[in-house]
Amino acid sequence: MDAVTAEPLIKATPRKRRITAISALEIVVVTLAVATPVATFLFVRNFSHQVFNPGVAASLLLANLLPYVALIVLIGRRIAIHRAAKSALAGGGRLHVRLVAVFTLMASIPIVLTVIAASVMFQSGVQLWGSERARSVFNATQSFGEQGQRVVIERWTGEARTMAADVANKFPTVPLRSPVVQNYLLNQTYNRNLFQFVLFRVENEKNVTALYSYDAPKTDVFAARVSAQVINLLRDEESYTNFDTQMLWVVTPVDRSSNLFLYVATPNNVDFLNRQYHESDRISAEFDALQARARSLQLQLNGVLFGVALLIVSIATWIALAVADRLVKPVEQLVTAARRVAGGDLTARVDIPLTGDEISTLSDAFNGMTERLEQQTGALKSANIQLESRRVLIEAVMSGVSAGVISIDSQRSVRLINESAIELLHQGEQDLVGHPLAELAPELDALLDTGDREAVIQLGSGGDARTLAVKVTSDEAGKVLTFDDITQQLNDQRRAAWSDVARRIAHEIKNPLTPIQLAAERLKRRYGKKIEPEDGTFAQLTDTIVRQVGDLRRMVDEFSSFARMPKPMFRQESLLDIARQAMFLHEVAHPTLRFEMDAPDPAPSLICDRRQIGQAFTNIVKNAVEAIEARGEGEALPQGEIVMTIRPEAEGKLTLTLADNGIGLPVERDRIVEPYMTTRSRGTGLGLAIVKKIVEEHFGTINFSDRPGGGTLVTICFDTDQLAEMASAPEGEGGEEPRPAVLTRTGSAKS
Repeated sequence: MDAVTAEPLIKATPRKRRITAISALEIVVVTLAVATPVATFLFVRNFSHQVFNPGVAASLLLANLLPYVALIVLIGRRIAIHRAAKSALAGGGRLHVRLVAVFTLMASIPIVLTVIAASVMFQSGVQLWGSERARSVFNATQSFGEQGQRVVIERWTGEARTMAADVANKFPTVPLRSPVVQNYLLNQTYNRNLFQFVLFRVENEKNVTALYSYDAPKTDVFAARVSAQVINLLRDEESYTNFDTQMLWVVTPVDRSSNLFLYVATPNNVDFLNRQYHESDRISAEFDALQARARSLQLQLNGVLFGVALLIVSIATWIALAVADRLVKPVEQLVTAARRVAGGDLTARVDIPLTGDEISTLSDAFNGMTERLEQQTGALKSANIQLESRRVLIEAVMSGVSAGVISIDSQRSVRLINESAIELLHQGEQDLVGHPLAELAPELDALLDTGDREAVIQLGSGGDARTLAVKVTSDEAGKVLTFDDITQQLNDQRRAAWSDVARRIAHEIKNPLTPIQLAAERLKRRYGKKIEPEDGTFAQLTDTIVRQVGDLRRMVDEFSSFARMPKPMFRQESLLDIARQAMFLHEVAHPTLRFEMDAPDPAPSLICDRRQIGQAFTNIVKNAVEAIEARGEGEALPQGEIVMTIRPEAEGKLTLTLADNGIGLPVERDRIVEPYMTTRSRGTGLGLAIVKKIVEEHFGTINFSDRPGGGTLVTICFDTDQLAEMASAPEGEGGEEPRPAVLTRTGSAKS
């Protein structure tokens, strides 16, 4: 499955990158389509009085045309993809896009080249109206006039500066109302062809005081010509010169330290300055108007060419979309029919065009293929029906058998496994197909290495150990392992064998025990008084014989109980009462131990055989006491304690647990319930075997585990629903009467 899904993932990566690249291209094109007109507008505005040369005008047209042509192509691509999404075709509309791109390029490239050529030809003619040569002649003429203006202005400015310098040299400190100074200034004015002068001082940076003057202008005219702005300008400049229609005036400092300034004016050359100024403005305005008309014609023609080019490209794109739809329609029909075939409809056919081209040939071949597939699929369906019926039969057989079946391939990986095998291997509900056999059952994998075809193996360890009878067969692709759980069968055989041994021992030993005991007692009565009292050997020997005979009798009774355990009589009994009586017997005999009973109030009852359940409880309490005594004695050891807990569980279960802090379970804990298995020197090994048999006959289970903190935890679980069906008589009828509850010394019933 992984190999099948890997190839589409690999192919999807370039597709995703292509989509990302196209999206980035669309963003760039839209950005250029917005930014290019803005940049063109700013460029044209910065050169608003200039006619562009043909190269610049064509470049501007091309720069604006290319983004919008690309935008139209991308819009056509989007429309093609949208139409393809509504159709049965896959591939993201790439065929539509390619066809639209081909037709659009076929129309766009010639129209763009034609528009650029037309723009260059027109710009070449318009350039004559505002050529650089005409501009140079006009600029030279204008420069000559401006140079004449500068000569006139520089002459009178020089006169004013020279006069101010002469005054400063002649009169370092200018006296007030001096005829000498007045005559000197008049002579300077006359000699320099000046008509007005005013020697003034500026006080408090704004008050102007005239010291000497001749033919001074009116106060308001003088204040306008010698304004505060002019005075501030003269603090850094050498002079200030200006003119109007009647007068040219110059203001220049005489002594900046004393705020002394000189104003002079003359009407000479004023007509020349004004006439030259107005003529230059008129000629410049006419030349600018001519260039503006030429520039306007350039922009208008470029705009018309831009619109015509976009219109033609748009029409070509629309035609490309229509042609692409017409060319793709037969392919769409083939795709639709192919998908119907992929969905299982082999009756799908397509219309064969009458054009006689490759599409009609492809349609004819497709119809022939589907007809052939329909015939072959019918035969395959019949074969599949037979195979499916066989598969269902095999699965029904495998699911119905109790034996576990595992089919493995040559690499020892599981090909097939039935429910019984999953349950025997304790693998839960997980999917085991494809897993190595060594991972599921190392014992079965090791059996294959031996080459044996039949074997009995031990599966697992501890309390979950199972014995399996395994058979191995080979097929063409691997092996098939069939195995049965014979654990219970072996246990039953072992128990039957021990029961037979117990009956034989009881029969062979019990008969001579009574004569031996009677003979020993008679010897003691008849000869005990004749033997001297100081000699106690005779009495000790006879007592030993009687005591050992009693021990043998009890051992024989246990053998008899195990071999011929009576059928239980099920009645409604108080489980708490039975448990308290079992603990009370040992509590009285062992006052140093702490006994505790934990049960709900009211305590649950149980359908059981009171005598057998009491025997089982007494046995497990006895084992707990012996486990505590086996620890030894010492101050560091905690007080021995035995805690019995009764708890009803969900789904008709009743659980009794007994916890002690003794020496714990032996190493061979999985064999402690087998007959004649004991870890004590005087034990028979039948106690827990009898307990297990009693519990099983009461539809229960018994488990042994380690107690947290040390010791043993015995858990007995009864199925109360099954026991309820086994009641032989109502509570209180026949049998033994219920005994009164007896509280333990160190514990009490708890809720």
